[in-house]
Amino acid sequence: MTDQPATFAFDAENQARAEKYIAKYPEGRQASAVLPLLDIAQRQCGGWLPRAAMDHVADMLDMAPIRVYEVVSFYEMYHDTPRGKHELRVCTTTPCWLRGSADIVSACEDEMGCKVGETSADGMFSLGEFECLGACVNAPVVWIDDDYYEDVDPDGARKLIQAFRKGERPEPGPMTDRQKSAPAGGPTTLTGAGE
Repeated sequence: MTDQPATFAFDAENQARAEKYIAKYPEGRQASAVLPLLDIAQRQCGGWLPRAAMDHVADMLDMAPIRVYEVVSFYEMYHDTPRGKHELRVCTTTPCWLRGSADIVSACEDEMGCKVGETSADGMFSLGEFECLGACVNAPVVWIDDDYYEDVDPDGARKLIQAFRKGERPEPGPMTDRQKSAPAGGPTTLTGAGE
């Protein structure tokens, strides 16, 4: 069992952020702010939600704690156990799989020294698979923390992991010379004035 802190409170900055979210909802509907408050708490706790943090959110929103636990256990983006410093997820839905995401998962497992669903021994990464990140045109996609890395290949995945280990944060987006979602190699139609 993970060591659970006895107490939790938002720091001043996060308390102000939480209050702004709560204020968006009419009286009696503050529980609607549960998702953003859990996100704020999880970020403050280093990527996971100890029970004290969930209880604090429940208290702020006048919710039964079990209702908050249900939200945390339902949504994949919330974690009730400690995670790595960086959350790395590989999209394995059909478009990404057809473009080699299975090889990317293998490269990540090899580079991190852990399997999908685990955290690396150095505590730097938690590795997961994800279903459809919605950037199919730039498949395969790797999602690290809040950023998408697109057109990733196994060597690119290794380089991303190595960069994060060094404390670098590579520019998100395509990892090829493609311009955003334009075709690889540039336009192939409507390239001249007479067309």
